[in-house]
Amino acid sequence: MINQETQIIAIYGKGGIGKSFTLSNLSYMMAQQGKKVLLIGCDPKSDTTSLLFGGRACPTIIDTAAKKKLAGEEIEVSDVCFKRDGVFAMELGGPEVGRGCGGRGIIHGFELLEKLGFHDWGFDYVLLDFLGDVVCGGFGLPIARDMCQKVIVVGSNDLQSLYVANNVCSAVGYFRKLGGNVGVAGIVINKDDGTGEAQAFAAAVGIPVLATIPAHEDIRRKSANYQIVGKPGGEWGPLFDELALNVASAPPQQPQPLSQDELLGLFASDEVGGHITLEPATLEDLCGSTAIRKPSLEIVYDDA
Repeated sequence: MINQETQIIAIYGKGGIGKSFTLSNLSYMMAQQGKKVLLIGCDPKSDTTSLLFGGRACPTIIDTAAKKKLAGEEIEVSDVCFKRDGVFAMELGGPEVGRGCGGRGIIHGFELLEKLGFHDWGFDYVLLDFLGDVVCGGFGLPIARDMCQKVIVVGSNDLQSLYVANNVCSAVGYFRKLGGNVGVAGIVINKDDGTGEAQAFAAAVGIPVLATIPAHEDIRRKSANYQIVGKPGGEWGPLFDELALNVASAPPQQPQPLSQDELLGLFASDEVGGHITLEPATLEDLCGSTAIRKPSLEIVYDDA
């Protein structure tokens, strides 16, 4: 934790659900409210800050540090941290596909942040953007090591995004049993089409809805063109103004994650295959004829 006055908030969600869109607009609105905000992208795709900077990619901490090391130079904050209208932002980065562990890249990225003086920076809010559908330890770092005070999930009215949100709630519960203190402050419902599954999920696990962002063509078009929509005085300004206030004030809570059947139960049976029953397969089904059952090669040790 940077200092007692800083709120560090980790935002999780399924890839493509709109975390980067939500965070760019949220951080921008917080800055317009007079807050000092740092946005850190913790996704190997390094796309968290692209909307904030109009589609331009930030040099990542991991890549920049590697290049500086080869050149015999030290990495500086100004090499990797950039600002727009009061928002400070950076990307941790990660390995290319097949060339390393993304979770280990996250851990290495935070080690580099510490060398840059992360714990001495004076921000009101630090927002961390994490993939929720990657379950390795590096992506669970803020929850596992109490690096943040609270978690926010971004989801929509679809099974996969709520499955990820439910997994995050489960992770929070698991680490709280081990003595952790991180809680879930709520859910942001993005691309809301009014069907209500995400609201039902929030009610079922016991977390508040912090904002509902509609599936609106104006939002989709501006987001695709890397435009901030959460500006004071704009059409969507009040929505993100309220989200910023809710994110700041929502207390961390301990959710009650759902079982797989409970999660499926949020959706109509004609949408999730509720009319299907599990029919056990036999060895004969697999072999296509009468199967010869062979003795197991498992070694069974007698009790000593």
